[in-house]
Amino acid sequence: MWILILIINSQLLHAQNNLNAYDFVVSKDGSTPYSSLQEVLNQIPSGNLRPYKIFLKKGVYHEVITIDASKSKITLVGENENNTILQFDNHAGVALPNGDTLNTWTCASVFVYGNDFQAQHLTFSNQAGFNAGQAVALRVEGNRASFFYCRMLGFQDVLFLSGNGVKQYFKDCYIEGTTDFIFGASTALFENCHIHSKKNSHVTAAATNSIIPFGFIFKNCKLTADSLINKVSLGRPWSPTASVTYMNCWLGAHIIGEGWNNWKNPANESTVRYYEYNSTGPGANPSKRVPWSKLLTDEQANLLTTDKILGHWHPFVN
Repeated sequence: MWILILIINSQLLHAQNNLNAYDFVVSKDGSTPYSSLQEVLNQIPSGNLRPYKIFLKKGVYHEVITIDASKSKITLVGENENNTILQFDNHAGVALPNGDTLNTWTCASVFVYGNDFQAQHLTFSNQAGFNAGQAVALRVEGNRASFFYCRMLGFQDVLFLSGNGVKQYFKDCYIEGTTDFIFGASTALFENCHIHSKKNSHVTAAATNSIIPFGFIFKNCKLTADSLINKVSLGRPWSPTASVTYMNCWLGAHIIGEGWNNWKNPANESTVRYYEYNSTGPGANPSKRVPWSKLLTDEQANLLTTDKILGHWHPFVN
């Protein structure tokens, strides 16, 4: 009995010591002074030179969250990615009290404008509904944003990587949606991520600028779908020079043989940059792929290192 009490006390002390390492702790259960993440973010000074680390206890944080462009080096850590949820239900077309109407750029649950942001063990969710249209869960504009063990949930336009050419990193994340649910202009590396489709549509809609060498790169990822989904493309181009690469990925049977879609514009076929390397699974059909996509050689694939894609930035868990 005494041994059990000592073990429990030791675990509680260890948890308390861990929490002492954070600048703020937020909870929905009344155990801390803060129940709103945005309230905490507002306390961080603009132009901060030192990093801030915030711990979120499990719960649903139903609020629009904005990491301001003037605030950098912010790390959010959730208690558990399955039950620590940043969620709202805005979507394009919603009328605001001031007369404005939300659109793809303004309807996110979470906005990240600041540089050097990191999230761990969190869910970013927009549950406006299957038929709501564009409903962004997470919009990332800032440079060098990294996400470890996170989930991005919603339907259309879930993960908006809107910064033109800025760099982002996703490791061991789960991303699900319906149409164009990973989209935008950034350079983003996804490693060991699970990508899940919930509709016959398209996974990516990259808008890579022609002068940017890399758009979305998926390495060692797994693509799955709901049981009745059987016609999903790897991507369609939001801009004519969209760049998307899948390397060593397992593709489910929902991925169409052609692989890609030209967004009803044959002119895109001469400008897009769509690549695959060593795809496996029932959705890997190199002989059926559209002729305007390319299969990388071993030599070409070996050149696509993390350093080549992300440069001098080496993301790690803060």
